[in-house]
Amino acid sequence: QVQLVESGGGLVQAGGSLRLSCAASTHSFSNENYAWFRQAPGKQRDFVAFINVGGGAYYGDSVKGRFTISRANVESTVYLQLNSLKPEDTAVYYCAARRNGGFYDYVRSGEYEYWGQGTQVTVSS
Repeated sequence: QVQLVESGGGLVQAGGSLRLSCAASTHSFSNENYAWFRQAPGKQRDFVAFINVGGGAYYGDSVKGRFTISRANVESTVYLQLNSLKPEDTAVYYCAARRNGGFYDYVRSGEYEYWGQGTQVTVSS
């Protein structure tokens, strides 16, 4: 069982930055892949970023060049640095995890076994 707790959300003006954290309670953090998704009111949950066990990172088109995902295995924590924020980035941001191995499509939310409760990011114009 993996428990995920997100933090770091808040209200920020357009052009500003935030750093989200996802603290994982797990005995096998280094063998788990992590992702961030976001969901705006009335919309589906969308892929934001993914990081694999080797540190390889992949991003959704709308955040590429602005957001950076990273992981600190010693801390069992995944980070998402959000820069150059836009009002359309406003959403609840969720951290997700799945154990390493097998074939899967990392942009699909259904591929992940564990989810956090989410943290709200609001960007004002």
